[in-house]
Amino acid sequence: MKPRDFQLDPYWMPFTANRQFKAAPRLFVAARDMHYITEDGRRVLDGTSGLWCVNAGHCRPKIIEAVKKQVETMDYSPAFQMGHPGAFRLAERLAQLAPGDLDHVFYVNSGSEAVDTALKIALACHRARGEGHRTVLVGRERGYHGAGFGGMSVGGIPANRKAFGNALGRVDHLGHTHYPRENAFSRGQPAWGAHLADELENRIIPLHDASNIAAVIVEPMAGSTGVLVPPKGYLERLRAICDKHGLLLIFDEVITGFGRLGPCFAAQAVGVVPDMITIAKGLTNGTVPMGAVIVRRGIYETVVQAAPPDTVELFHGYTYSGHPLATAAAEASLALYEEERLFERAQQLAPYFENAVHSLREMPHVIDIRNMGLVAGIELEAKPGKPTERAFRTFLRCYEKGVMIRTTGDIIALSPPLIISKQQIDELVGVIGDALREIGRD
Repeated sequence: MKPRDFQLDPYWMPFTANRQFKAAPRLFVAARDMHYITEDGRRVLDGTSGLWCVNAGHCRPKIIEAVKKQVETMDYSPAFQMGHPGAFRLAERLAQLAPGDLDHVFYVNSGSEAVDTALKIALACHRARGEGHRTVLVGRERGYHGAGFGGMSVGGIPANRKAFGNALGRVDHLGHTHYPRENAFSRGQPAWGAHLADELENRIIPLHDASNIAAVIVEPMAGSTGVLVPPKGYLERLRAICDKHGLLLIFDEVITGFGRLGPCFAAQAVGVVPDMITIAKGLTNGTVPMGAVIVRRGIYETVVQAAPPDTVELFHGYTYSGHPLATAAAEASLALYEEERLFERAQQLAPYFENAVHSLREMPHVIDIRNMGLVAGIELEAKPGKPTERAFRTFLRCYEKGVMIRTTGDIIALSPPLIISKQQIDELVGVIGDALREIGRD
C-alpha cells in the first residue's frame, strides 16, 4: 500500500459515521466492470452498483470515450437562454423510453434536485390552471426523496428529518407498505396490501380536501429505506385515486430507473403511468452527476401556455442543468444499455437472483427477505439495545471477504450492476451467508 498523500480529517463525509470511518478507513482507488480495487490492492465485488447507480458496471470504455471527446470539444455551455445539441438529443431519447405521454424533460444535477423540481412543477401546474390553492404535498412514511428541503419534507425516514424539522409546512404522509407479518419472505410483489393505498382517499383527502392537494410522490419500490416492494395493485389504486380527485402522481425512480426492475422504468414494470418521473443515478451510469424530471405533455403545455408570450414560463433551473459532459455520459450510457440489452438481461437474471437471495432464509437472525428485479433486501433481527449493529458488522465482514453490500438500519440491500454473472451472484450470496453465520456465532 502506497503512503497516503492526503489527510482524512478535513473531509466531512456524507451519511457516514465520520469518527468510526476515519479510525479504520475503507478506500477505493480504482474500479472496472464488477469490481472495485482497494488501496491495498484487493478486488471487491460490487453488490450495490456503487450507490444504486453504476448499472452497466464500472469504467466502461464507450462512456469514458464519450466524456473525453466532449470535454475536449466543449467543456461547458450555459443552460439559460442558450443550448447545446446533446441536451436536445438526450431529451428526445428519454421521451422515447418513458411510458405514455411523458415526453418533456427538465434537467437537474441529482435525484434530490429532481424531486424538488418535480414538486415545484406540480405547484406551478396547478397555479397555471387557476388552482393555486393546491399546495399540500403527500409523501409516504419510510420514503426517501433526497436531501433537499423539499425531498426531506415529503420523505418519511425520521433520521433524515430530526435535525432539520419539516421545511415545507403543507405536507402529509401515507403509511408505509411494509408489514412482515402479512408478507414476509415474499418473492416479487406481495399479494397483500393493495388496500393500504385507500388511506389517501379515506384519511388524507378528507383531512385536507382534495381541492388543496397538489401531488402525491412515492418510490414505486422504496430502496434506501431497505427495499420495500409495492403490493400488487397498490400503485394502480394510487393512480386511480389521484385521477379521481385531480392530484398529480409523481414516481421517484432515481433508484428504479434504467433497468433495475427489468424494463427501463418501474412504471413500465408495474403498468402504471405517473404524471412525472424523477431520475438520476443510472442515467449516466454514475459517471457524471445528472438528474432530470420527465413530465407528461399536458403538464408542460399547461405551464408554458399560461405564461405571457416571450416570458420565462418556469422560474427554475441550475447552472449545470444539461451539462455537456453529463449529457455525453447519459447518451453513451443509454446506447450501452441498448447495445448490450442490459434491461432484458436484468429480466432474465431476476429469477436466478431471487432464488439465490432467498437461499439465505435460514441464516442466523434473518427475519425477512424481499426482492424485485435485481434488487433484494435481507432484514436482520435487531440486536437488543444495539440497533443496526448486526447489519453493519455483516457489512464489514463482507468487505473483508471481498464483497461490498449496503446496509440501512438492520437491512442489507443488494442492487448489483446489470452485468453481473450467475457465478458472481453465487459469490455475492455465498459471502453474505458466510458473514451471517460468523456474526451469528459471535
